Amino acid sequence: MYKVALFARLEAKPGKENEVAKLLEAGLAMAKQEPTTPLWFALRLGPTTFGVFDAFIDDSGRQTHLNGPIAKALVAKTPELFAKAPSIEPLEVLGVKQVA
Repeated sequence: MYKVALFARLEAKPGKENEVAKLLEAGLAMAKQEPTTPLWFALRLGPTTFGVFDAFIDDSGRQTHLNGPIAKALVAKTPELFAKAPSIEPLEVLGVKQVA
């Protein structure tokens, strides 16, 4: 089902951790509006490190997501909230276990 994915690593500026968490929590509503983004996770990896993992049926869905509102919100907030530009890694999905 899922063929490709993205993983974004985000490093919050000191004192901006709560704002980054809120931005990512708000991203869930945007992800729900994207029909080509069937799987989306916002993650806290450490005190100042966050991540977003999402998976797609095909590369077209992944590209649509990369040009969508979540990506635009992250880019717009980068100077204010992040210590450096987000690292976005395209991934190939090799296997999935999904419980119905």
